[in-house]
Amino acid sequence: MTTEPLWTGARLIEAMGARSQGPVPADVTGASIDTRTLEPGDAFFAITGEARNGHDFVAAALDNGAALAVVDEAHAGTFPAYAPLAIVPDVLRGMEKAGMARRAELSARVVAVTGSVGKTGTKEALRLVLSRQGKTHAPVASYNNHWGVPLTLTRTPRDVRYGVYEIGMNAPGEILPLAKMVQPDVAVITTIQPVHLAAFESLEGIAREKAAIFEGLKPGGTAIINADIPQTGLLRDLALAAGAGRVISFGESEAADVRLLGCALKPDVSTANASVMGRAVTYKLGSPGRHIVLNSLAVLAAAEALGADLALAALALADLTPPSGRGARQVLHAPAGPFTLIDESYNGNPASMRAAIENLGRMPVVGRGRRIAVLGDMLELGETAPELHKGLADAVTGNGIDLVFACGPLMRTLYDALPSHRRGAYAAQASSLEPYVLDAVRAGDVVTVKGSLGTRMGPIVKAMMARFPVVQADD
Repeated sequence: MTTEPLWTGARLIEAMGARSQGPVPADVTGASIDTRTLEPGDAFFAITGEARNGHDFVAAALDNGAALAVVDEAHAGTFPAYAPLAIVPDVLRGMEKAGMARRAELSARVVAVTGSVGKTGTKEALRLVLSRQGKTHAPVASYNNHWGVPLTLTRTPRDVRYGVYEIGMNAPGEILPLAKMVQPDVAVITTIQPVHLAAFESLEGIAREKAAIFEGLKPGGTAIINADIPQTGLLRDLALAAGAGRVISFGESEAADVRLLGCALKPDVSTANASVMGRAVTYKLGSPGRHIVLNSLAVLAAAEALGADLALAALALADLTPPSGRGARQVLHAPAGPFTLIDESYNGNPASMRAAIENLGRMPVVGRGRRIAVLGDMLELGETAPELHKGLADAVTGNGIDLVFACGPLMRTLYDALPSHRRGAYAAQASSLEPYVLDAVRAGDVVTVKGSLGTRMGPIVKAMMARFPVVQADD
């Protein structure tokens, strides 16, 4: 059985409106913007980022087996005449054209996900449940921005049954063009929370920006919204104004179309009882946390709207596992015995920070073990940032967190608000906090590391993994 290539070289060049130089490859098997992950046969798009110009890496990409390099007119003359090039006025725009051309070719059912919190986890859950029912394509990592969305569309095989796309934003006006590229049949907003308040004056402003995803819906498409937030009515109105043929709400509210009737939260898993459009569904989730349970309602709503088998979708959720940086767990070996590390280092905002603290509070400790939170600043919260950080003190004490190690000027407000017996150490930067954490960990502990990506909490996780060996399953 032969597999159709992702693109023919000629079709990709045509889709971008490019002119070719050098040989045109018969097949293009992938798309890449990073030579570190490029595979032989990929098209390499030399986009210009904040720190690097992709044209500086074209030679390396071709040496590593790229079938084609997409470059702009300004740089085309710097490459040999024999180099296989697709030349466009602007590389990012060329990739956008390729992505939109591929979207136009798809017969797949497509779902797009946005929201202040839970986008990536919901995307991964949708990938899991839909892949059990047909070939499914979704982005790697959080490819949800102005280059991640068109790259993911460009990478989508034509024969998929389902497409799952994540759409994010940092500032006003970013969601609409991405939603129009994706043209989803189903659009999900997980929730509206005080995230990116530095760029928006209010939660209503955030809601209106998120609701721009509905402007990209195919005519008569389905909007899925959270029934438990103050912005529910606004989101419903905006969805209908954008032409949604159907609005499905999810949550604990009695008015929710997909309603949580009850759940049991355990350290490693959760179980849920829900009513999905009047149909009773009981299922297990392999990833813990109330926020995961609530987002699973959106997943089931989307599966139903896409025409997938609801029972199979619910069954698949038992295999859901937390991704790296978003709750992934490792048991590591301290000198006197094992302890548990929970990696939440990818991002941090008030809602996800509280959820991580609640999960930590449910974790059992062994012997003299302690529940330890290693926390970095939550960024982009505007003038409310100090109060939002300080306000986490009740979550720390209410969930029985024994020690907090904090870094960053904003987390100082939380650290100072805690009683002295809960203060582990404070440092201005994560790199300075790292040795305190490494020296403090002991057998029986459970340690959660969390903060906004810009606070660089990830290296603390890596340092712990480097110092303490992983406990193997049969140890």
